[in-house]
Amino acid sequence: MTTMFRKALGVLPRVGVQVLDLGPGAAVVSRRGGYSATKMSADAWMVGGKGSGTRTPADGWGLHKSAASSLCSRHVADLLANYEVNCVFDVGANKGQYGKQLREFGYRGRIVSFEPVPDALAKLRKAAERDRDWQVHPFALGRSESVENMHLGWKTMNSLLEPSEYGQQRYKRFADTTSTTEVQLRRLDAIMDDALAGIADPRPYLKMDTQGFDMEVFAGAGKRIGEFVGMQSEVAALQLYEGSPHMSEAIAAYEDAGFEITGMYPVTREGSTGRVVEFDCVLARASAAPVQLP
Repeated sequence: MTTMFRKALGVLPRVGVQVLDLGPGAAVVSRRGGYSATKMSADAWMVGGKGSGTRTPADGWGLHKSAASSLCSRHVADLLANYEVNCVFDVGANKGQYGKQLREFGYRGRIVSFEPVPDALAKLRKAAERDRDWQVHPFALGRSESVENMHLGWKTMNSLLEPSEYGQQRYKRFADTTSTTEVQLRRLDAIMDDALAGIADPRPYLKMDTQGFDMEVFAGAGKRIGEFVGMQSEVAALQLYEGSPHMSEAIAAYEDAGFEITGMYPVTREGSTGRVVEFDCVLARASAAPVQLP
């Protein structure tokens, strides 16, 4: 017997909606069409939009990037729920993309965002203005309490660090004339009490995306890093910024602090070689899991 679901799928093309039928109970619908799908398992598909085929390596990497980003977001959402996280420190918040995504995936705890770049800060404040439990701070975090120069004009890649030789070869924006602005740096351990105020049993999570500066942010947590039940850091397999650590060094430091990897997701790749430039590394403190396995 034809189900109501199947009947609806049959009608949609008549009104200009393209349908990609994935099987019982699943379909992708679009006004533009052009979707491709790859079956990953008995009940899972990878779906790519128009132009995401595999005619060239670059096309294929685009689909991989989209899939990795989606999987990472879902992974983090599940981790926050499983570890009962009630405060996310969003360091390098940019325009608030990460915070908005947390809300879309169901996280309802506190968000504490840090963004020192004026243009991005204005958009971040706009994103958070109607969210009573989303705090915004107009400074950066680092190893010390100081004032430093930040390079502007690199869009989402503005950094306190100079670009490396490899970074300049990969991104034309690094060759552009840039301005700098003085930004205040605070230590994470110096602002934690205020950020966590009012939370009876804090279970914080640390997200860092600071364009090569994550290890400096991490160092600024001092001994209080032990209070975090999980964390997320963009680690580099290929160096984009001078002075930034290789992923092996960063991960070793995180593991020494008691965190263990729960997921690694490619952020960017070289189109010609397929080499991963950066990963989103998601980690958790197993001892902090509410339910301990035998």
